[in-house]
Amino acid sequence: MTAFSASPASVAANRVWTGAAFEPATVRIADGVIAAIDVFDSRADLVLDDGRMLLPGLVDSHVHLDEPGRTEWEGFATGTAAAAAGGVTTVLDMPLNSVPVTTSVEALAAKRAAAERKLAVDVGYWGGAVPENLGRLAALDAAGVVGFKCFLSPSGIDEFGHLDAVQLEAALGEIARLGSILIVHAEDPAHLHADGPLGEQYADFVASRPPQSELEAIVTVIEASRRTRGRAHIVHVSDGGALDAVRAAKADGVPLTVETCPHYLTLRAEDVPAGAAQFKCCPPIRDAANQDLLWQGVLDGTIDAIVSDHSPSTPDLKSSSDFGLSWGGISGLQTGFRAVYTEALRRGIAIERLLPLFTTGPARIGGLGGRGRLAAGEPAHLVAFDPDAAHPVDAAKLEYRNKMSPWHGQTLRGAVEATYVHGGLAYSATDGVAERRGREILAESATEA
Repeated sequence: MTAFSASPASVAANRVWTGAAFEPATVRIADGVIAAIDVFDSRADLVLDDGRMLLPGLVDSHVHLDEPGRTEWEGFATGTAAAAAGGVTTVLDMPLNSVPVTTSVEALAAKRAAAERKLAVDVGYWGGAVPENLGRLAALDAAGVVGFKCFLSPSGIDEFGHLDAVQLEAALGEIARLGSILIVHAEDPAHLHADGPLGEQYADFVASRPPQSELEAIVTVIEASRRTRGRAHIVHVSDGGALDAVRAAKADGVPLTVETCPHYLTLRAEDVPAGAAQFKCCPPIRDAANQDLLWQGVLDGTIDAIVSDHSPSTPDLKSSSDFGLSWGGISGLQTGFRAVYTEALRRGIAIERLLPLFTTGPARIGGLGGRGRLAAGEPAHLVAFDPDAAHPVDAAKLEYRNKMSPWHGQTLRGAVEATYVHGGLAYSATDGVAERRGREILAESATEA
């Protein structure tokens, strides 16, 4: 394996992702920033050989780091280490499941204080839109959140309430005035099974959260965005059938984007073992035919981003074999890219089709400028990737605070050999997490704090 220097001034490879294709090139770095992209130079400080790729650092706009307050679930130190190990150099932290939830300026300040000196990668923050702070989102916006998250059904966290249709429209009107974005967990509670036991069969859990719930909620968001012109984004779409409504809305000029997640693109409901709570998430993983529809949305551009929805918990919350009683959340930050790459290869889809959805797509959703690109003036966030490697996932070796993964035991293709953040080595496969050079991102300046 290549020896990765701590702070190379130049990195060369025959396969450098330039945004549209892989080309021989050299990335030159000065003061943590990409200074230039030149022709391939075999005398560069670091040269990737044997078909290895140089990628821009991936961007994940949907990550629950859970600190402060639920650091036993995950935290800035462990979560950003997992990101670096997965080739992700920028994450946007969700406003729940931390305590306090990020629905006030004071809560954002507590989160920022908790992040100090712990970041292996760059981190920005979503604010929360809940019934109690509607009409007062401007203060959080000014404090630097990249946008606002809401739920249309119960979040599972008592302190983060959900919006009804009237409140959603009010929130989107406020978002339009602020020039921000509202990202929406879109499930209609009218079609969700009441909380309580469901048993060990995954099919019963899937039936408790049917596609109709997603579709009707997504249509509600589309129509509210159409009326208010507030920019909306649908998080973790699992229902491939809902994408036709998204296509029509986009064709009509509704300011709408959508994402899906690695677990929906790579795992199938019919393969989930009885009682295997590590597979539980909301909305649920659906069947193979539905997965094909999601991949169609990836290939035709309907889906704007693939992000992890990394939502960890402690093992005791996943200990019940009853899918109605276990916590719903999947840890996928470290393995997500490799899982999707593996499934893409199985389907005959080239990595070139995936990279924008893991880089510039999430960056645009979060208003992160040119992140996710290798270009002069951008942060020197680089990933050395071996596309030909293949390794089984060992959950015990993942960087998460709680070592759980639905991909445990599966052989995934590709390997992140090294991740550079602001030009410095943040992670290598041989030595693990190195220097923590991550910075905060505040939307008010569109730069690192």
